[in-house]
Amino acid sequence: MDSLTQIVLGAACGEAVLGKKIGNRALLFGAIGGTIPDLDVIVGNLLFDNQISAMLFHRGIMHSLLFSFVACFILGWLVFKIYNSGKRFEMTTHKDWILLFFWSLVTHPILDCFTPYGTQLFAPFSNYRVAFNNVAVADPLYTIPFLVCMIVLMFYKRTSVKRRKWLHYGLAVSSVYMVFTLGNKLYIDHLFKNTLADKNITVNRFSSQPTILNNVLWYGIAESETNYYVGYYSWFDASNRFTNWHELPKLRIDAIKEDENFKGLTWFSNDYFNVKEIETNTYEYADLRYPFLNQDDVNSVLFKLELFEANGTLDMRPFSPKTDGFSKSFQFLWERIKGN
Repeated sequence: MDSLTQIVLGAACGEAVLGKKIGNRALLFGAIGGTIPDLDVIVGNLLFDNQISAMLFHRGIMHSLLFSFVACFILGWLVFKIYNSGKRFEMTTHKDWILLFFWSLVTHPILDCFTPYGTQLFAPFSNYRVAFNNVAVADPLYTIPFLVCMIVLMFYKRTSVKRRKWLHYGLAVSSVYMVFTLGNKLYIDHLFKNTLADKNITVNRFSSQPTILNNVLWYGIAESETNYYVGYYSWFDASNRFTNWHELPKLRIDAIKEDENFKGLTWFSNDYFNVKEIETNTYEYADLRYPFLNQDDVNSVLFKLELFEANGTLDMRPFSPKTDGFSKSFQFLWERIKGN
């Protein structure tokens, strides 16, 4: 999920492990631990000259269970050596710090698994991307109540019972909301199947996910042999069927399909993509897993990449979302959330 959410969750883990002993400093160290896996964005750019390779490194090995197990011992030992001195001598134990970093590290990729982006939880043993698609990458209803609870508890003494209660409130509210989104996902999938059946559309597979910043408006994409079918559904729609329906022909280019970096992109997109040549040896790649900026415009794909040939393989321009008319897109999103 977004960085703020991971900081809040990491801080809660720090508080749960060491809050009684070191107070608000536990929140700080937990927040640091919760941020570390996302440093793979920086590491990827340092390791790879190719932008595709750097992007694919994100949510890879540094988001794995193995990394959490190994890094917690290294970070726990390092921080304990630094912290356990002077007036703080024997205030904490080596085990305390290992546990703090383990929980703040491991909860990060687990939380990411609920989003559509996908997380290589089992790397390096498997490149399978775990993605439950039940919550958006940023969802205020998950983050804000959790954040408020973490802020409130900071004003109580580390030994206060009320401090512990606010930690429990934050963990409980966020967890209940996450369980709700899982149930909502099952319901939405059922509606999407019914919509496809009503339209007599035979598909090989389908996927659905919430649009950004909410769990009310959902986007669905289905794939047949030759086409994609996309639509939207809001809780407030008059009909319990997906609307704003579009049919997109599959676009493929044989000349680049064997390129290793291109194969990496298709794996990243779970094969929900279109690609077209926009000029000689330059291509536009659209990741269709994500909703459009304008639900009525199939050309307003958010995750659109420009690929080009360099050094005998494909590379891409650094990704930046197409934000032309972004405010209008959010206005349309808000209107669509209110229902058709």
